[in-house]
Amino acid sequence: MIESSDQVRDGERRHIAALILARGGSKGIPLKNIKMLAGVPLIGWVLRVAVDSDVFDSVWVSTDHDEIERVAKAWGAKVHRRSPEVSRDSSSSVDTIKEFIRLNPEVDVVCHIQATSPCLHPFHVKEALEMITLHGFDSVFAVVRRHQFRWKEVKRESGEMTKPLNMDPTNRPRRQDWDGELCENGSFYFCTKELLETQGCLQGGKVAYYEMLPEYSVDIDVDIDWPVAEQRILRFGYFGKQKLEVVQLMLCNMSGCLTDGRIYISASGEEMLSISTRDTMGIHMLMKEGVKVVLLVSSEDPITKVLCDKVAQRTGCQVLQMGAEVLGDVEELMEEMKLDWKDVAYMGNDEPDVLCLNLAALSAVPRDAPAVAVNAAKYTCRSPGGMGAVREFAEYILLLKKKAKSQMEQDRINRQHF
Repeated sequence: MIESSDQVRDGERRHIAALILARGGSKGIPLKNIKMLAGVPLIGWVLRVAVDSDVFDSVWVSTDHDEIERVAKAWGAKVHRRSPEVSRDSSSSVDTIKEFIRLNPEVDVVCHIQATSPCLHPFHVKEALEMITLHGFDSVFAVVRRHQFRWKEVKRESGEMTKPLNMDPTNRPRRQDWDGELCENGSFYFCTKELLETQGCLQGGKVAYYEMLPEYSVDIDVDIDWPVAEQRILRFGYFGKQKLEVVQLMLCNMSGCLTDGRIYISASGEEMLSISTRDTMGIHMLMKEGVKVVLLVSSEDPITKVLCDKVAQRTGCQVLQMGAEVLGDVEELMEEMKLDWKDVAYMGNDEPDVLCLNLAALSAVPRDAPAVAVNAAKYTCRSPGGMGAVREFAEYILLLKKKAKSQMEQDRINRQHF
């Protein structure tokens, strides 16, 4: 939370709230606000920022949908169940925010954060809020600088010619000679309750903009190519307060993660497993980068020792037989290897894995894992078990490993030169 002196106005402490609007209906992508994006529900990216920024007295999600409410609470938000009157396709954001303010009169300053802005970081909202708490602005909104030449739109049959709107074609500036234009990027809108009540808008009174760099200005409403958006987020997104750790050990529950959880039995009684070559390649990628991979098999799992040996031979990994208490066996292995949980990535797929999923520095489940495991994991794969989920998590681990090493190198350069 920001210092109380920053939140005091006219002798009274002001309540500052974050509000994310997440209606259940979507014309483009059904339930887009909780669709998994890089292993996290879309709305989870901005909720993590709002909670971790420590500048809000309360963090809210306004919704009309039960599943969005469940996800919002899981990510630390309170829920405002909006009325049917402000849940229509024609309802405006301002109408919904005004209803929220009316029903929560203790709120003095509201920050409307858009769920479709997953590259937002805590420092963005901290710095923007200071423009209100320290410099007396009534409203502050996010912008990005664009270097795009605009032309007037004309109807094809009108005979009218187009003309430039923001440049002279006879003196066309180079990018480096032109400051560009400031455009709203939709990430957030701060405003006071007084402004909403007197003018009915989010931008007015003593108004200012907060400029964000283009790499943080990802708008899912515009970037509808989900894989492209995921790559942007993996590169520029905010992953939480914890320092990115370079894991040394990857533990993977073989049944339901490396396999689809089924055992095939032939007419002659032979037992078989199906393993994706994509997953085995992911394991080899990890081992090539110095990450030890150990496959886990529960004592209650029907996979035979012969099949375990075949998998070990195929993958080049150790296969470890686990007892009923997975956590105890895993921590015994970690003690032998002199590793802590911050050094471990864990992939599981069901209730026995929950404690390990919670403790590991990085954890993941396949797409088809039950809710109890999904809620415990830090990453949910797009692929189901046995069909590329291990490869996907391996790529995620290596990406974060690269990011962590890059950050450590940057810190080293900064210490030496500044």
